Amino acid sequence: MKVRILLASALAASFVMSAPAAAQESWADRIKFKGDTRIRHESIDEDGEEDRHRMRFRARLGLSARVTDDVNFVFQLATGGDSPVSTNQSFDDGFSTKDIGVDLAYIDWKISDNVNFYGGKMKNPMFRAGSVPLIWDGDLNPEGLAIKFSQGGFFGTAAGFSVEERGSSDDSLLYVVQAGYKFKVGDNASLTAGAGYFAYTETIGNEPFYNGSSKGNTVDINGDYVYDYQNTEIFAQFDTKVGDWPLKIYAHATQNNEVSQEDMGYAFGAKIGSAKTAGASEYSWTYQDIEADAVIGTFNDSDFGGGGTDSDGHILKAKYAVSKKIFIGGTLFINNVDRFQGTEHDYSRLQLDVEFKFN
Repeated sequence: MKVRILLASALAASFVMSAPAAAQESWADRIKFKGDTRIRHESIDEDGEEDRHRMRFRARLGLSARVTDDVNFVFQLATGGDSPVSTNQSFDDGFSTKDIGVDLAYIDWKISDNVNFYGGKMKNPMFRAGSVPLIWDGDLNPEGLAIKFSQGGFFGTAAGFSVEERGSSDDSLLYVVQAGYKFKVGDNASLTAGAGYFAYTETIGNEPFYNGSSKGNTVDINGDYVYDYQNTEIFAQFDTKVGDWPLKIYAHATQNNEVSQEDMGYAFGAKIGSAKTAGASEYSWTYQDIEADAVIGTFNDSDFGGGGTDSDGHILKAKYAVSKKIFIGGTLFINNVDRFQGTEHDYSRLQLDVEFKFN
């Protein structure tokens, strides 16, 4: 792990140092650093299981290097080991040294005023109404190629990602297309609406994509996927203000077209406020229902229902900005789990956070 990190860091530094510089501009002028750390207390209460309490932390450090006026290179390290959907690290293992890995490493090339190309391990380029984790966890950074187009109110994204490379059989890929339009509604409101399609290849007969865990999806006696996952999605987000408070109302839904049952997932909710300046706060509520084979359970929310699919319930969040750099907040999950794959039971999780940012 440490050797891989050192090699990646050396390659990143070499890439930055060798890039052509603008006239009278040093390499340091073209680099911007950012980072954050979060300390979390988490309590989990699940029927039939012992209550769990743990301390966790997250630390991320990244840079953005301007290669040319149109090209940026983004690189970030993060805690959390190799999980694709979490950068959290628990305080455990007898004070052992914790893992750090490459969280981001991609090129952002602005081809024109309307088109951006991305290549590498990138931030998720897909629009998520209200940032709901119905399909993609907020920490998921896919790997491959993507192109985004925007003009006026219209936006569109097309991407191809490499999910699993196999030496003994065909690789699993993910293809995504998405389009939407942002309409102005009156003087201080807007409505963003759109649709998309995403499809995985080579799922049937192969083991789940991370750690062999089905995360709620249907598997056979060997633990391999039983179904394909080819989905349509629709979404809408309404933004306005109530006095000085920003208000966001949102909905997102998806259906797996390759199964005849347990194929639907949807989420809706609202958020008010914005905790970005000292003394500001924000609050949100989301209801989510995600059936067992609606999406690949490996990649949606790692916290909701314990992670994966086959669950429904509420997500309640609150956040307060102590300053522009320090935040406190909490998240409460009140969920039902194992509705199809097991015996339905209650699941709740409380997260209390203190977060520090710099840039």
